[in-house]
Amino acid sequence: MLKEGIFLGKRYEILERVGAGGMADVYKSKDHKLNRFVAVKVLKSDYRNDEVFIQKFVSEAQAAAGLMHPNVVNVYDVGQDRGLYYMVMELVEGITLKDYIEKKERLTAKETISIAIQMMTGIQAAHDHHIIHRDIKPQNIIISHDGKVKVTDFGIARATTSTSTISTNVMGSVHYTSPEQARGSAVDEKSDIYSAGITMYEMITGHVPFDGDSTVTVAVKHLKEAMVPPSEEVPDIPHSLECIILKCTQKNTEDRYQDCQEVITDLKRSLVDPEGDFVTMGALSGRRPMRDTETVLMSEDEVEQLKRRSAKSRDDYEAPRRTSRERVRASAYDDEDYDDDYEDDYDGDDGYEDDYEEDARIRERRRQEERRRSAAARRSQEEARQKMVTRLIVVGAGLVVALILILAATQLVNSPSSKDPQANMEVDDKVQVPNLLGMTEAQARKALNDKNLGYDVSERKPSDRYEEGQIMEQSVDANKKVDKNTTIEVVVSTGEEIKTTFVPNVVGMTEADAEKALAEKNLVVDSEAKYDDYVEAGKVISSDPIEGSEVEEGTHIKIYVSLGTENAEVPSVEGRSLDDARRILSDSGFNVSTKEENHDTIAEGMVIRQTPGVGARVAKGSTVEVTVSLGKKTEYAEVPSLYKMTEDQARQALEARGLKLGTVTSQPSDNGEAAGLVIEQEYASGSQLEKGSSVRVIISSGPRSDPSQEDPGDSENPDDSKEKDSGE
Repeated sequence: MLKEGIFLGKRYEILERVGAGGMADVYKSKDHKLNRFVAVKVLKSDYRNDEVFIQKFVSEAQAAAGLMHPNVVNVYDVGQDRGLYYMVMELVEGITLKDYIEKKERLTAKETISIAIQMMTGIQAAHDHHIIHRDIKPQNIIISHDGKVKVTDFGIARATTSTSTISTNVMGSVHYTSPEQARGSAVDEKSDIYSAGITMYEMITGHVPFDGDSTVTVAVKHLKEAMVPPSEEVPDIPHSLECIILKCTQKNTEDRYQDCQEVITDLKRSLVDPEGDFVTMGALSGRRPMRDTETVLMSEDEVEQLKRRSAKSRDDYEAPRRTSRERVRASAYDDEDYDDDYEDDYDGDDGYEDDYEEDARIRERRRQEERRRSAAARRSQEEARQKMVTRLIVVGAGLVVALILILAATQLVNSPSSKDPQANMEVDDKVQVPNLLGMTEAQARKALNDKNLGYDVSERKPSDRYEEGQIMEQSVDANKKVDKNTTIEVVVSTGEEIKTTFVPNVVGMTEADAEKALAEKNLVVDSEAKYDDYVEAGKVISSDPIEGSEVEEGTHIKIYVSLGTENAEVPSVEGRSLDDARRILSDSGFNVSTKEENHDTIAEGMVIRQTPGVGARVAKGSTVEVTVSLGKKTEYAEVPSLYKMTEDQARQALEARGLKLGTVTSQPSDNGEAAGLVIEQEYASGSQLEKGSSVRVIISSGPRSDPSQEDPGDSENPDDSKEKDSGE
């Protein structure tokens, strides 16, 4: 874990860690060049020696850096410093869509559509830059404090220009995975649309459509089981919204929306025409959508492959079940912890590792074959469609011509002038328009039909005078004469106008100011106090519904007011290992700093003391300093000069400094020193040795001028040299 105050790239100051995961840690940081707060994602040590992975990390960061959009967590920079690879991103403070759904149990149709429009807009922006997210889910959608919806964590995103397939090791988050992604087939933008549809399903119902006790079980359901329509659980869901969700989640990619803009268009139309039947899909034309949608069958081999790789996907499967403590409240980056040495034992799969063992040529042939089959299938479908359209045009034209001829013949036969030339003088083709105001639609339609007049609703709007369903306006005034078969357009009342307003942004206000701001919008305030580590006591943490939500006037708005940071008791970690101390203090909500010192009795790596002390009550998030033992201090001694000392003098000089005389060897002196004096020593004078160490010396056996004292190395008899141990 990086320490606070460290600078990366001589620009980004690390302030605190706000998230962690299998691939990287995320830190709240200060960009001193642009004077703003950012989030810095630092690659973990496990991946720093993988050159292929690092290249992917850098290239994908560079691709994402070109994507600047209000509905995307923007990437600002990517770099490397002292062996650390990092990515600099926009810092977003808010709540994940997953937490928001769990908090509200399920969202209203208007909330779902409003959030979905922004979500799809962000995804479309990525697709415009040829980036497929591959992991769209509520955990990766952030609702900021100002009501902006942002798509984040392009953790397993790939630029579509570089690859069109996903590794068999990557399952994404299985509850939201598209069928083609689960099969390991080619994926494109429509895979993100499928995952977005599952996310919308969860928003409106409060749960995912497919669940199970293993990754494989859920993946197989995506492939083989029909989804239960949302209306079976939420009867009041607008028909158009249900059709949009079901079209997004079709198992066959050709039956889905072809791009996000189509989804956005239908979502906006759903806001103004909730019960409209405008979603163009055969299986969705009725009020209750069909459930016998096409499924994609898996072979037994494919099921076995799913099972074999399920172990590497368990972390993704468990992700929706995290506790609230494990969620990161203040940021859009969800990652795991690791220690000061940049190492961890996380064994999850973050989506970047390729199956290196598979031969590259085989993979390329498979991709080419997949593309060839897809192109052939599309050509065949297009040809079939063109033939069908041509047939329908020909048949339709024939029917129209026949109908015109029949009507003309009938009119000619029944014409009064054909029977009696005087009849035209007596027939009156004008009829009097009845007064329709206040009638129901059924009554108005009957009254007009009785007069051989047509009926059409031109508009529906609120009225303070007429009840819902009553006619409030008609295009032709009552009692006025018009030609028979004239269509009379009417305006139908929707009842008394419901006045709506938008929830203002009260986050960060005092409770009194928030109540005043909400009262000005004719909203009723309910307050609830709770502890918060990030918001000052007395200030508003969040509101429910969130700011920017459209609600009726008089709606109760709950605001959560901060009590400040909750104090907690510091647990005892003295006498424990540093790893245990870190775990215990972290679980209790504290940060940890360390310092080291020697200790004669406490083993190396064990905690000597802590500050604050055991039992002290301090704010959660505070730092507890632990002092760690380096073990007993090692003492050193300076080696004295032993030159021209006798053996006894050398021993005494060494022992006076806590050292020992080692092996003693004799040889002739080149400088003429007398026999018995030290002429060489193993360590030079002034050297530092650990106390108790031995020093070997060479003592003169006499000047070399005496032929009998020749160097043993030059003698034919190597036994002429003398060597003895000082202990003899």
